[in-house]
Formats: sequence, structure tokens, C-alpha cells
Amino acid sequence: MLPILLAAFLFVLLMTVISAYGYRAYVRPSRIYDRVGGVAESAVDAESVGVRPRDVVVRVFEQIGEQIPLSPGEQGVTRRDLVMAGFRSDGAIRIFYGVKVMFCIVMFLFALTVHRQITVNPVLRIVFLVAATGLGYYAPALYLESLVKKRQLRLRLSLPDALDMMVVSVEAGLGLDQALQYVSRETEENHPELSDELGLVGLEMRAGKRRAEALRNLAERTGEPELRKLVAILIQTDRFGTSMGESLRTHSDFMRLRRKQEAEERAAKVGVKLVFPIFLFILPSMMIVAAGPALLKVFQDLFPMMQNFGK
Repeated sequence: MLPILLAAFLFVLLMTVISAYGYRAYVRPSRIYDRVGGVAESAVDAESVGVRPRDVVVRVFEQIGEQIPLSPGEQGVTRRDLVMAGFRSDGAIRIFYGVKVMFCIVMFLFALTVHRQITVNPVLRIVFLVAATGLGYYAPALYLESLVKKRQLRLRLSLPDALDMMVVSVEAGLGLDQALQYVSRETEENHPELSDELGLVGLEMRAGKRRAEALRNLAERTGEPELRKLVAILIQTDRFGTSMGESLRTHSDFMRLRRKQEAEERAAKVGVKLVFPIFLFILPSMMIVAAGPALLKVFQDLFPMMQNFGK
């Protein structure tokens, strides 16, 4: 019974997705074309191509997320996490909550189809349903948190190279604004996350924001501690008029020393972390290989000899 219910659920889900895609990609554009005429064909095609990555399933998620009532505080926290993960569109928060609701429903339906096969205790069945639903609701948030940490790690690892290029640019005679734009262009292929963030700083300053405010927005968008330190150094240096190149070079040397110390710290922890794997997995295997033949020999010779002595 369980395979039939699971197959039926997956079939209905697949048919719903295909029907929605067919309506939005073919039926609806054809109706618009019939009403407007051949002149609107290029416009409809351009619109469909432009929204294709956000079409179909993404639009469904966004429409579901629009129906969820959210407090301003919860919206602010979720938007901050999404921005840290690199999702800066206006509909990102609605799509995220739509994904949470849909994943929660899918996990609940899946648990509803399999909970009778897991246990006969009704209390455990209810607990299983609640746990699966809670997992479906909180799993997207956990995945978003992992995305934030991975992006912050990539930003932290790309900072020394960007600082070296910034030092060279400033000492060559460029101002801080031009140096940030130059580093953003040069790191576009190797470090796209940092290049994107520095490019946004340049766009904000072109739009009229003060340099200190644009740099603070950079620190808030990323949430990376090393970038916060760099922003503090840039703002302080710009405020007091000290040497920008010397400050950046000092901070670059500090970051390299910090990374070296972190690597040495991780290497020093390896011995402690290997104690439990060695004790649980490697040592028993070595004991079996080393002492196993001797123990078998003892069992084969000593025990029969002891039985003969007893007789």
C-alpha cells in the first residue's frame, strides 16, 4: 500500500508542476499573442526569456509567501540572512517563506504516507508527523544558514588578494573609490562574491551616499568579521587623513599572520581529534591483526591441554 500511495503523490505533484509550466510558458503567451497580434510577439518572447529563471515554480513559491503574515522583526532578520547569502532581490523573502511552507507540506504528506509502516504506537505516529513537519519548516532556514557561512568563508579567503591589489592601486596614485572599482573589476572571475560586493559599494557612492555609509552597508550586507575590520580601518583612515596604503598593507600583513596562526591551531588540534577514531576503529583492527593468530593458537592448544589435566 505504501509504494502505491507514494507513487500517486509523486505523480500528482509532477502533473501539477508540468501543468503550471505549460500554462505559463505556452498557453498564456499564445492567448496574449492572439489578442494583441504579431507585433507583440517579440515583446512577449523577450518577457518570457527575461523572467524564465524566476518563472513557474519560483512564481508559485512567491505567491504562497505573499499570503504568510510576518512581523517586521522577523522580516528584518530573514532579509538580513538572505542578503548575507547573496539573495538581494525584492521577492527573495516571499520566495523563501513559500519554499518553507511547500517543503513543510511535502514533508507532512510524506510522513502521513509512511507513519503507519514505522510504528503501531499512535503517540509515536503523532510525534513522527510533528517532527517531520517541523523538519520541513526549519530545514530551509538551516540550509540558508549554511549558505551564509559558506559565502562568508569565500569572502574571507578572497580578502588578502583583494587587499594586495588595493594596496598597489592606492600606492600607484588612485583614490579609494577608484581603487575599489579597480579591485572589483579585476577579481570578477576569481572572487565573484567579493567583486559583487565591492561593485555595490561603488554604485552606492555614485548614487550619492557618503563613503562611510557605503562601507558600513558593505559590512552589514556580508556580516563577515574580517570585512568589518577592514571597513573600520578604511573609515578611520579616511576620517583622520592617515596613509591609506600603509594602513591597508598593515592590515593585509595582520590577516596573513592570522590565517597562519589559525592553520597552526587547526594542525595542533589534529592529534586530539584523532584519538577517538584511532581508539574506536584503528586500534581494534590492529589488535585483531596482531593478537588474533596468537589467541586462536591459545584456544586450539591451551584449552585442550587444560581439559586433559582435569581428567
